[in-house]
Amino acid sequence: MASDEYFDGYMEEEEEWDREGLLDPAWEIQQKKTFTAWCNSHLRKAGTSIENIEEDFRNGLKLMLLLEVISGEQLPKPDRGKMRFHKIANVNKALDYIASKGVKLVSIGAEEIVDGNIKMTLGMIWTIILRFAIQDITVEELTAKEGLLLWCQRKTAPYKNVNVQNFHLSFKDGLAFCALIHRHRPDLIDYHKLSKENPLENLNTAFDIAEKYLDIPRMLDPEDMVNSAKPDERSVMAYVSSYYHAFSGAQQAETAANRICKVLKINQENERLMEEYERLASDLLAWIKKTKPWLENRITDNTLPGTQHKLEEFRDYRRKHKPPKLEDKARLENSFNTLQTRLRLSNRPAYIPTEGKLVSDIADAWKGLESAEKGFEEWLLSELQRLERLDHLAQKFRHKCEIHEEWAVGKEEMLESRDYKKCRLNELKAMKKKHEAFESDLAAHQDRVEQIAAIAQELNALDYHDVATVNTRCQKICDQWDRLGQSTQKRREGLDEAERILERIDQLHLEFAKRAAPFNNWMDGAKEDLMDMFIVHTTEEVQGLISAHDTFKSTLGEADKEYNTIITLVQDVARLAQQYNMTPPDNPYTTLHAQDIANKWGEVKQLIPRRDQTLQQEMLRQQKNETLRRQFANKANSVGEWIEKRLDFVAAIGVHMKGSLEDQLNEIQHTEKECQGFRPHMDELERINQEVQESMIFENRYTQYTMETLRVGWEQLLTALARNINELENQILTRDSKGISAQQMNEFKMSFSHFDKNKTSRLEPKEFKACLVSLGYNIRDDKQGEADFQRIMAIVDPNRSGFITFEAFIDFMTRETADTDTAEQVMQSFKILAGDKPYITAQILRQELPPDQAEYCIQRMAPYSGRDAVPGALDYMSFSTALYGESDL
Repeated sequence: MASDEYFDGYMEEEEEWDREGLLDPAWEIQQKKTFTAWCNSHLRKAGTSIENIEEDFRNGLKLMLLLEVISGEQLPKPDRGKMRFHKIANVNKALDYIASKGVKLVSIGAEEIVDGNIKMTLGMIWTIILRFAIQDITVEELTAKEGLLLWCQRKTAPYKNVNVQNFHLSFKDGLAFCALIHRHRPDLIDYHKLSKENPLENLNTAFDIAEKYLDIPRMLDPEDMVNSAKPDERSVMAYVSSYYHAFSGAQQAETAANRICKVLKINQENERLMEEYERLASDLLAWIKKTKPWLENRITDNTLPGTQHKLEEFRDYRRKHKPPKLEDKARLENSFNTLQTRLRLSNRPAYIPTEGKLVSDIADAWKGLESAEKGFEEWLLSELQRLERLDHLAQKFRHKCEIHEEWAVGKEEMLESRDYKKCRLNELKAMKKKHEAFESDLAAHQDRVEQIAAIAQELNALDYHDVATVNTRCQKICDQWDRLGQSTQKRREGLDEAERILERIDQLHLEFAKRAAPFNNWMDGAKEDLMDMFIVHTTEEVQGLISAHDTFKSTLGEADKEYNTIITLVQDVARLAQQYNMTPPDNPYTTLHAQDIANKWGEVKQLIPRRDQTLQQEMLRQQKNETLRRQFANKANSVGEWIEKRLDFVAAIGVHMKGSLEDQLNEIQHTEKECQGFRPHMDELERINQEVQESMIFENRYTQYTMETLRVGWEQLLTALARNINELENQILTRDSKGISAQQMNEFKMSFSHFDKNKTSRLEPKEFKACLVSLGYNIRDDKQGEADFQRIMAIVDPNRSGFITFEAFIDFMTRETADTDTAEQVMQSFKILAGDKPYITAQILRQELPPDQAEYCIQRMAPYSGRDAVPGALDYMSFSTALYGESDL
């Protein structure tokens, strides 16, 4: 509302005008024409008009009707009588209403209006124009007249030959009117064809176009404007104010349309992000559901090749299948955070995904996947180690079984024989000694049988895949061993019974048998040890085997003496037989022959260099493994230190890092590029680790890092970088969209960092309260202040975690300092487009909005069901409310 001083100034002119007693005749004519046209432009809305301004307002009826039309308010009921006092009463009601609007009427009385005083009538109409047409014009806190003049100056500034300095001479040539029309509706007039030398043509052009296209009636006479030395200022102001209101209404409609477009565009983008999130979440959860059972399956075919194939499948999963899904997970979380930020910035409620697709559901599913994955590789490697040991034990079992079975061939038949009943005494003695030698041999083989049974038992305990064959073979040997024991005892009893009759012995054969059997058994043991399979993992273990072998070789001298002694016994028998011209008799005490001992001794001496070669080859293999350990350790130590430094750097980003948000974003994006450039080092380390695993290396004392810990660190680094980039981008989006200045954002950050004493990027409630007070937030030290603070805590800590994160703090401060769109603002914008009607039509929407957004509204607006509805009427009020309600998704 204009100030009283403004109206007082005009009323002072009225007093001066009253003292002069008359108007300038030319101005009076112009005012009558202009004011009559102005009044009719409003009265036609009520279906009436005036022809003679000083006569048609005398009874006060049309005057009251004019005020009701232009104000939109109901005046007191008029008197319908035709007497003078009735007319005066009606005019007084109109003048009282004008006065109630804060207008001081100077020297204007109801009697003068009733008497048809043209001067007073024009003065009253001018007062009405001032109050209801010009007073509401405000430009940069200026008065109505100055504001209207400034508006004209700004709109016509770019136009040649137009210089608006007042409301009389500046409009005389008509170019100012044409410029105002062209500025707002360039399609209606070709300004460049106009000439300052044709004022009458310019005025007629402007007035005709304004009346035809802008619904502004002719209020000025072109001839009066041209012929007057100084056109009437009030008449020009009244007419120009109609231009202002016509164009300001169009501008309001444009502003309203722009606001609706903005809101609809935000809503459409938000719906797209929601659909994208749902799709990504569904795909990722389906993949996790498919993959997790495979990782939880801890069953193999119990064979070494099958388990190695399963390990290769797991490596393919870690290298080819999981990384893209990890990127999908990060993109999904970033999309969700961006969507929530957009919804919060546009004053929409938070997006809640469909059941089972929350970010927490995704995180839980991923956690379950990683939990299943965590021990899978370790289990596979331990399974490989177990199966390798099983394979070694199985070979050892077969080897010992073959030696025993070879030894046991014919033993049962020999023990069950009754040949001692048909032989001579010397033969019986020989048989007895032979049997004693066999008993010694049998006792020596007891250890081997026990070893076979122990190995079979261990294979059973370790669930060897072909345990049935092992058990069958072991049972066969044990059963045979029991029979041998029983048969040996029976034969011993028979020989003892016959010994009482037969007493001759052959000392040489007996000595041979006694020496040959243990020596033969020793050679069997030596052959078994020399051919024994072994599995080692370090050079120290190989060196231990080499030392044991060297110790064994140091005993060969004594063995060689024993061999010569045994051979000498045989040679003595042959010499005695030759000496006495006898055929050398068979040794009755043993089945061993000198050639058997000689052959076996030769085999033992051949196995010794082979054992040397095998141990040296194993030493070379372990030395190669040691090189692989060092190579992996050197690379792992370098990569691990690099990852830890980058993780520490990422942890420092945020509240503890100086500089603008853009600087922080550039820093962390630079670090992300470094990570991309560092990936070949991880690939090289994966290659070395594969060689380590293929070489069956299970421990590495040169580094604390394992491939698993480095993979986890690398994934944590990539995830932390993506999360920090997303958070910084959201902070920038929040700052820009909320209109938060860099200085304000820096002030928020510095205040938060000051009270974050432990540098944990979060504040306790007491620290948060002190931080708010430092930023000028008034929290009283009483119950009301505590209630206000608890309300704030419910906003920044909805989960009651007991602390406030930096992101929640920034979100709260931006909401407290920025302005947002509301459902009421959108509803008011639709009301402007609808011409103050409670409904809108598809035609208006297509006329005012872009095609895609107009169709968006038409499809979603419910039909309007009010009593004043027209065909096709749409309810924009419920639509505006729904924009800020819960999402359909």
